[in-house]
Amino acid sequence: VFSFTPGAACLDSTLGIPSWEKLTATEFLPPLPELMSKWTEWGSGGGGTYIGSVVISMNPYRSLPIFTPDKVEEYRNRNFYELSPHIYALADEAYRSLRDQDKDQCILITGESGAGKTEASKLVMSYVAAVCGKGQEVNKVKEQLLQSNPVLEAFGNAKTVRNDNSSRFGKYMDIEFDFKGDPLGGVISNYLLEKSRVVKQPRGERNFHIFYQLLSGASEDTLKKLKLDRDFSKYNYLSLDSAAVNGLDDAANFRTVRNAMQIVGFMEDEVQSVLELVAAVLKLGNIEFKHESRCNGTDESRIKDKNDLKEMCELLGIEQSVLERAFSYRTVEAKMEKVSTTLNVAQAYYARDALAKNLYSRLFSWLVTRINESIKAQTKARHKVMGVLDIYGFEIFEDNSFEQFIINYCNEKLQQIFIELTLREEQEEYVREGIEWTNIEYFNNAIICDLIENNQNGILAMLDEECLRPGTVTDETFLDKLNTICAEHQHFESRLSKNSKFLTDHSLPHNCFRIQHYAGKVLYRVEGFVDKNNDLLYRDLSQAMYKANHSLIKQLFPEGNPAKVNLKRPPTAGSQFKTSVGTLMKNLQTKNPNYIRCIKPNDKKASHIFTDSLVRHQVRYLGLMENVRVRRAGYAFRQAYEPCLERYKMLCKNTWPHWRGPAREGVEVLMADLQVPAEEFSYGRSKIFIRNPRTLFFLEERRRQCLQDLATLIQKIYRGWKCRSHFLLLKKSQIVVAAWYRRYAQQKKYQKIKSATTVVQSYARGWQARKLLRELKYQKRCEEAVTTIAAYWHGTQARRELRQLKEEARNKHAVSVIWAGWQGTKVRREYRKFFRANAGKKIYDFTIQRIMQKYFLGLKSSLPSMSPVDRSWPARPYLFLDGVHTELRKIFHLWRCKKYRGQFTEEKKAVYEEKLEASEIFKDKKALYPSSVSQPFKGDYLEISKNPKYQKLSSAVDDKVLLADVVNKINRANGKGTARIFLLTKKNFVLADQKTGQVKASVPLPDLTSVSVSTQSDGFFALKLKEGSASAVKGDFLLSSEHLIEIITKLHRIGATTADREQLNIDISDEFLVQFKQDKVCVKFIQATPKNGNTVACKRKNNRLLEVSVPTSP
Repeated sequence: VFSFTPGAACLDSTLGIPSWEKLTATEFLPPLPELMSKWTEWGSGGGGTYIGSVVISMNPYRSLPIFTPDKVEEYRNRNFYELSPHIYALADEAYRSLRDQDKDQCILITGESGAGKTEASKLVMSYVAAVCGKGQEVNKVKEQLLQSNPVLEAFGNAKTVRNDNSSRFGKYMDIEFDFKGDPLGGVISNYLLEKSRVVKQPRGERNFHIFYQLLSGASEDTLKKLKLDRDFSKYNYLSLDSAAVNGLDDAANFRTVRNAMQIVGFMEDEVQSVLELVAAVLKLGNIEFKHESRCNGTDESRIKDKNDLKEMCELLGIEQSVLERAFSYRTVEAKMEKVSTTLNVAQAYYARDALAKNLYSRLFSWLVTRINESIKAQTKARHKVMGVLDIYGFEIFEDNSFEQFIINYCNEKLQQIFIELTLREEQEEYVREGIEWTNIEYFNNAIICDLIENNQNGILAMLDEECLRPGTVTDETFLDKLNTICAEHQHFESRLSKNSKFLTDHSLPHNCFRIQHYAGKVLYRVEGFVDKNNDLLYRDLSQAMYKANHSLIKQLFPEGNPAKVNLKRPPTAGSQFKTSVGTLMKNLQTKNPNYIRCIKPNDKKASHIFTDSLVRHQVRYLGLMENVRVRRAGYAFRQAYEPCLERYKMLCKNTWPHWRGPAREGVEVLMADLQVPAEEFSYGRSKIFIRNPRTLFFLEERRRQCLQDLATLIQKIYRGWKCRSHFLLLKKSQIVVAAWYRRYAQQKKYQKIKSATTVVQSYARGWQARKLLRELKYQKRCEEAVTTIAAYWHGTQARRELRQLKEEARNKHAVSVIWAGWQGTKVRREYRKFFRANAGKKIYDFTIQRIMQKYFLGLKSSLPSMSPVDRSWPARPYLFLDGVHTELRKIFHLWRCKKYRGQFTEEKKAVYEEKLEASEIFKDKKALYPSSVSQPFKGDYLEISKNPKYQKLSSAVDDKVLLADVVNKINRANGKGTARIFLLTKKNFVLADQKTGQVKASVPLPDLTSVSVSTQSDGFFALKLKEGSASAVKGDFLLSSEHLIEIITKLHRIGATTADREQLNIDISDEFLVQFKQDKVCVKFIQATPKNGNTVACKRKNNRLLEVSVPTSP
């Protein structure tokens, strides 16, 4: 394939053949007067133009009907020059190159402030989102990428005199795609937020949008929680002359930002924390100081009204006295010494503003990092990347300071890349390839970049040197150094320099210097250069912020940690930005660049107004005229011989299907066979150069037709093969069907013969059986008759003998009765004599004795079982035995329990104690507990000491293993589990790989602070570690086990039996937080209808939420 020059995307098979008028180079490259007349017509609805593949876009300052979904479909998969110039055409070309040719792309959007760069970047991203793939996950990624813009614009954009939505930071977004061209995620880099705007805004400009949006759009309840009022005039950091902007609805935009933060993945507590910090910045601006003199003559400052300070401290969770002291004193540390000095009023105001700027800028950096966490690609496979650069434009204000100097330096670097890739590199390539070429002169701004960034004599280097040197350092000393070193530089002007021609230049004040940039001369006021470059925040304020209880503040001020005091001076703002710009330039040079050059038609931000001189100035300093001349004189497309021959070799019989000679000779044979005119191309040393796009379109059309013929041939051969295969399959199937049918017919015939034989056999066997039965029945009747006769005879004999025996017995009984009567008479006579003396007492004692005897004998026969849980007991037979009955029941139960305990071994006693402790912890609290009651606590489920597979792991554990089981370690990224071996000893617990036995983590039990489980029937539990401990570096552990009750019971029991250790806290809740490295993730348990069996499912909803679906109990 051929590539556009410079930085164009690659053509593919979707190229069409536009009209010859569109293919003429001069149609896209009009002279400057003609260009002015065409752009004058733009005011009635045009869009822009091309210079080669560079899109020239004009800001219309109004909505045009050329960015609709219909336009997206119109430009989708179309040739770059096929339709009228449009940003969508460049975005489509870059996207198709990335998707089809596997080339990383970057889209560089440059121009002055107010030229429409931010809107152009949004159009590029919206077009790419519209044309890439669909699907639930893809749509979610696209929505997050698009919704990151409103969040960053609210916190990073502001109204300026030239732009109502000016980006006050630089943004570069790398959008990552998979091999299909579907977005996977993105990474955002931000550069130099203009944080001085937080504390001071020029006349006619506003602070960042978020302040006005919060006060205008937040609910009354939200403002009450944030201790804010809707009146802008009550806040010193908000300018009042431009508080309201035509066309901006701050209240609606605030709702948009809240919705965007939710889509991107911000948790509700994170949004609240961000708003609290924004409110704290507003409160900070209202703190004022008054002068006081101490008895020793030194000046110090005091806060006038402490109400705003109090409210700010309540928002951030800081002790008021700590922050008040930080505003009044400064501590300087040098080696082992500390010196504390008081701050006067001016220094106090400086400290307040420095804190406000640092607080807001670090919050903005945290927002970018947090958005990157949500939109980053989850897979680690190789990604295709499209970068979109939307960075602040060149700025020339009435009062230009350090921020404008840095912004213009960045634009100089971008202009240098454009020059190198569009002007210098293309001309050098013609010379390198031996193409006849007349050099075209152009202005190279490398000399200006060197003036600023030279490591020895550059302005930034001298500014850093001035900031770091000992002694008195002021903006005037910095200007003196510039006047000494840069006086002779042709692009540097200063009235105090040695160059005499500026001594009488009254347009150049004494405290200023002027640089002749590629876009024009800019006058910089040195006031504030040193302070802004130092960007110092007193250590007392950092340490005060670190002491805050706010969840976000400690992350923003890590240097305030007293345990990590760093006495090194932090890098300056200029050096940091220089390094960032260098990294950005290297990144851009690794990708195929595509350019959108934005033009501002007027300075009034109004539509239908075209300032001819302003546009001419932009066209000239952007180097567009030199770019036009290079495009007209040069070649539109070029490509190495090997890929060219590989793409078009099917157009010539001599080169198809394989060319055996050198690639250049093959290309020469191909072009000769196609009869391409010689003036349309040239041969270089390693590439072929094609002058006009229509030649490439001719080759592509011929290739398309040839590919259709080849496709027809492939289809013909394939269809023949398919028909033959089908016929052979039918033939084979017919043979198989016939064989199976014959087999079936024989089986049916055999079954009929077998059935008939069986019927005959059954009749014969039945006749034989009936005959035998008749004989047996006759024999049985004979035997029964004999038996009956014998029985009657024996019965007669027996009855006869019985009558004789009865007669004898009656005679003997009569004698016995008479004797017994006589004896009884004698006894009764004697008893009557005895009874008359003490018969009553003896009868009573005898009766009681018999009753007690009967009671104990009855109790003996009806005693309950020996089980201690058996609560049954025989009923009380007599009322007077109630006390005895109760005491006997207690004595029996105690004796029964003693006998039962006597059967226990020491191990069994320990098991029952653990069961009792588990009941105290989980009974009526955890739905899983009832099913664990009947399961014995085994402890070592892996038999780790006996299993040779775990011999190495067993030797690595010093203490006795109390529990060994396989658990699942839950991954935060996808909610899936990884099998791990869990070992518990009296000193620590160990997690090891199940396959290899390698120890992954060993945590001392004193570092374990609490365990969190849900109330449901799942096996998930979180082991939370002590903050600051060595074990907590990688965060807490979220595990799942079938033996959850046993594991937590043993952990709790070990903590209870150890005197020098705190009791382990067990939290039973359906929603708890787990610390993963630096992030806290919410684990939420819900009941859901099971889909894939009765299994618990863990799913990652976003970077801050894991949702566990537990099947509902039947």
